Amino acid sequence: MSTTQRTTHVHDFDFYVGTWAIHNRRLRKPLAGSTEWYEFEAISRARMVLDGNANFDEYEAPTEGIFGLTLRLYDPDNDEWLLYWASSRGGPLDVPQVGRLDGDRGEFYADDVYDGRPIRVVYVWSAITPSSAHWEQAFSLDGGATWETNWIMESTRTS
Repeated sequence: MSTTQRTTHVHDFDFYVGTWAIHNRRLRKPLAGSTEWYEFEAISRARMVLDGNANFDEYEAPTEGIFGLTLRLYDPDNDEWLLYWASSRGGPLDVPQVGRLDGDRGEFYADDVYDGRPIRVVYVWSAITPSSAHWEQAFSLDGGATWETNWIMESTRTS
């Protein structure tokens, strides 16, 4: 792989550095046939670390008791990003979501377990502009043949 190819996606998450107001919609009971959504507000503060090869953000939704962080690490050998989520609820980092952005859209996949069941997870970033971004999380029980979106975030830059 040439150096040009290797660094193609290193700046994928530069756009996210700063502070964001986030409007969230979450499915009340994922993978249970639920159609009931609830909404809440959050804030995210992101910064670059490791000389631009990583991005770190703190996510706070106090009304829901959700306090977490995302660590995004660039893998130059595979020209992709590994996204790790951790929350104040404890435990190890979740398995990384792996992928890259192409323009204003990116998909990041991982295999995980939810309520004791093996699932495929996708994070989709889209509609990325300097002042806004859209993010969705979806789960699949059939290896990605069908998906159920369970969390949607609309982010608006505040600084």
